[in-house]
Amino acid sequence: MLSTAFIAQLETQVQALSATVDGQLRPLPSQELNYKPTPTAWSVLECLEHLNRYSRFYNPELARALQSAPAGAPHEVGFSWLGRKSYDTVKPENHKLQKTVKHMNPAGSQLTAEVVEEFLRHQQQLLQLLAAARTANLNRKAVRVEFFRLLKLRLGEALQFVVAHEQRHVQQALRAAQTAQARGQEAVLVV
Repeated sequence: MLSTAFIAQLETQVQALSATVDGQLRPLPSQELNYKPTPTAWSVLECLEHLNRYSRFYNPELARALQSAPAGAPHEVGFSWLGRKSYDTVKPENHKLQKTVKHMNPAGSQLTAEVVEEFLRHQQQLLQLLAAARTANLNRKAVRVEFFRLLKLRLGEALQFVVAHEQRHVQQALRAAQTAQARGQEAVLVV
């Protein structure tokens, strides 16, 4: 895919994520935001906090990579084996459960609605990074992998990984919210 179309596609996906979280998750009451569908499942806030922890690493890492990236003309975006594997692991269509590294696991954290606000701020930062990436060489290996910082992803691969990872966990958060709302409606019917 040509780099201009690739960035435009990611921008559209990030805008959709922001709109979904702002419109469907932000208005929820605290008890629904913190509701865990099962004892081991994440609540809405835990899903978003997990993404916030990744954004705290990847947004500055992407900004650093973009500062040193040479400008270039539109080009075909290429993918390495590591980039394809990283994307395949987190893409929303992959329903296989993945273990996260311990420091990225928010289970059991005391979380408030500020988690949602932080997520939305990170999305605005990501949109700014995508705008800066429009003229960058997306095939340049420049972004360290969070869990093993000696490995590097290409700039385009890292951007795609971040957005797909967010899509995956926002879908998970929506499922948790639906379960919480269904549970609340059942309680009203029983009373």
